Amino acid sequence: MMALRSWLTATLLAAVATSSHAEEIAVGNYGVSANGMPFGVALVKGYFKEEGLNITGLISSAGGGTSLRNMLAGGGVPYGEVNPGVVVSAILAGADLKIVSDNALTVAEFVWAVKPNSPIKSIKDLKGKKIGYTNPRSTSQALAAMLLQIAGYKPEDAELVKTGGFGEGIAALDSGQVDIVPITEPLWSKYKDKYRAVIVASDVLPPLDNVVGVTTVEMAEKRGDFIRAVIRARRKAVIFMREHPDEAAEIVAKQYNIEPAVARSAVRNLTTSMTKGVPYWGEGEIHLEGLKRMIEAQRSVGAITGEVDYSKIIDTRFLPDDLKALR
Repeated sequence: MMALRSWLTATLLAAVATSSHAEEIAVGNYGVSANGMPFGVALVKGYFKEEGLNITGLISSAGGGTSLRNMLAGGGVPYGEVNPGVVVSAILAGADLKIVSDNALTVAEFVWAVKPNSPIKSIKDLKGKKIGYTNPRSTSQALAAMLLQIAGYKPEDAELVKTGGFGEGIAALDSGQVDIVPITEPLWSKYKDKYRAVIVASDVLPPLDNVVGVTTVEMAEKRGDFIRAVIRARRKAVIFMREHPDEAAEIVAKQYNIEPAVARSAVRNLTTSMTKGVPYWGEGEIHLEGLKRMIEAQRSVGAITGEVDYSKIIDTRFLPDDLKALR
């Protein structure tokens, strides 16, 4: 009996110790958008454990802003993945944040699609059309403005229509409320046989940073080893996805609750995508030019105001030595 009691006590103490060290990471749109897929792979493949971390879950949210608020509100989340425009806007408003890694280096998950019988055949056909975007000051609004500029048009040459989300945008396209909408992976792989892609982001747009890794100044000082370990684990996942896309897709399918064929299409699309030589998923290195382009795109729709001192908002000390140089 005493031996049993001792065993139970030891077991309970171990459980308490484990739970007290359990951690979570905030990942914007995890389970919905492609950006967070490497974190799911890292979790299932055990890469966090290999780095000495007890990551028990990934905090998802409806968007980067929500993830940032989750991160700041509790003060206990050492690392989050969010849209760079949201981070920079928060920093300019006084938030003590630092960009510590560069995670999605392009917007290759975007296509702009139409119904099969649409008269829109190319980017030049956008004039006078209704272009869907998700919400004001969103990445999709900024990219729509960029597409018009690339086509040689002014903002007033087309009508931008808020749809409220990518799924809602597809519904708006079906009902005729808009003529063309952005569809992102993995939604595009799900619906690509129903709609026709007119504009593929990787063919038309330059590299634009899509999501970055971020931490608070307090966490940077207190939890540096944790942040380094997260970046290393995610890097392993990105490399694994590139080398074993179908096995990675099986993991993604379960984590995102999507059909395996959809996951395979999305993962293969994004692991092979190159935008002017830049991959979609980065290993953590900071692509400064891509970051600057995205911030300027966000500025064009009013999401960013004020000057940005990139030397003060980027902290590369948590990156592996071979990734610390700005690209």
